[in-house]
Amino acid sequence: YALRRAALGVVRIMLERDIRLPLLAITKDPDLLSFFHDRLKVYLRDLGARHDLIDAVLTLEADDLLMVARRVEALTAFITGEEGLNLLAGTKRATQLLAAEEKKGTVIADGVSEDLLKLDAEKALYAAIRTASAAAAQAVKAEDFRSAMAALAVLRAPVDRFFEDVLVNDEDAAIRANRLALLKAIRAATGTVADFSKIAG
Repeated sequence: YALRRAALGVVRIMLERDIRLPLLAITKDPDLLSFFHDRLKVYLRDLGARHDLIDAVLTLEADDLLMVARRVEALTAFITGEEGLNLLAGTKRATQLLAAEEKKGTVIADGVSEDLLKLDAEKALYAAIRTASAAAAQAVKAEDFRSAMAALAVLRAPVDRFFEDVLVNDEDAAIRANRLALLKAIRAATGTVADFSKIAG
């Protein structure tokens, strides 16, 4: 218990005073990092953060606890708005369909081939993914997580239109594999800021 209290105190100091301290630069022990992750979860939940949003941004390698907290804050603000909720719904549909096909061993193209994009909705989605991915990655690099969320928000309409107009499981195996690669690209784009599959709702 004393160790837990001490670790929680370290977490509180780091977050309240905006201290950047990459823990893996101090220790290579994954168990110690996991211990600090548990204390961080307790601290953020005490502040009112949702456990699923914490899990969505907290990776095993995340050693900058201040950046984790800022990601949770930005994700919380985004996901409680209409735009975020709608994008979450579309993204979860994409990732669940993709996961089901991956589990079945369905062939998924390594990357999206523009030549195999036949419908306007899938062409528009691919263009939006490329734009959103680049903008979100740049914002994350600049540690501007709110801007990263805003960049991903442009995917909302193209994702919705894709599911309205496009049959993913096309009879043509190459087209089906390419459309699944589009879903994989959605997962990768949103994955730059959070694992949307872990968010409830």
